[in-house]
Amino acid sequence: MSKKQDPAYWCVIRDRRIYLEAGKLPLTPPAAFYLDHTRSRQIGDYQGIPVFWLEDPIELPDENFYSLRELLDVDPVLFALAGKAQQLSFMCESQAFCPSCGGEAQLADNALAMVCQDCRQHHYPRVSPCVIVAVRKGGQILLAQHPRHQNGMYTVIAGFVEPGETLEECVAREVAEETGITLTNIRYFDSQPWAFPSNLMMGFLADYHSGQIRLDYEELVDARWFDCDQLPPVAPPGTIAYRLIQATCDAVSQDAAFREQSRE
Repeated sequence: MSKKQDPAYWCVIRDRRIYLEAGKLPLTPPAAFYLDHTRSRQIGDYQGIPVFWLEDPIELPDENFYSLRELLDVDPVLFALAGKAQQLSFMCESQAFCPSCGGEAQLADNALAMVCQDCRQHHYPRVSPCVIVAVRKGGQILLAQHPRHQNGMYTVIAGFVEPGETLEECVAREVAEETGITLTNIRYFDSQPWAFPSNLMMGFLADYHSGQIRLDYEELVDARWFDCDQLPPVAPPGTIAYRLIQATCDAVSQDAAFREQSRE
């Protein structure tokens, strides 16, 4: 079978949204895809199938473009590739002019980067580092609600890393600024590319050290300690926030089981 007849995944991006067919990424050979696939770039492979990024074709109906969050329930590897396409699209939008000379920048022919048409410098995608942390206090977890969460959802604390700051320092600062809580035993958990619009979320677990909750109302509308068996609506599966909450509550359950066995 020729390459034009081999199936491929298509990440088609328009205005920070992704094209989906029946809630899924299109999986079709380039020859059968009715867009100008010659403008596409391969950005990876998923289970041996190539994954292509294609930018903003006007031929597709606007109602078929969705938030990337619609793909949170797919395999994390495929979700990350869809996020990569969205981050590259954001690069084209936000880095259209050279920061060195001000010249127009265009997508390079041989790299996933913007190249200045005047000074010829290459500028690669800018990724913003963020931390996200689940804080445990005995059998409870600290959860907060943001102004943008109109559906009652609670999640863990997160924020952007500042210049000259370690990740652990950022974790401690963000929690202290937003809730007044100080931490101990800060440790790395996992990470997740987060294309909203172009972030890398680095997850941590931490334990409560001291302080009473004092909200920064510019950042949060609520923050509370919740028992793990009485959680409110939380961040959805597929997010690192969900994994952090699950890991904390699993640890609480394991510790309770160990104490129960010790009493027997």
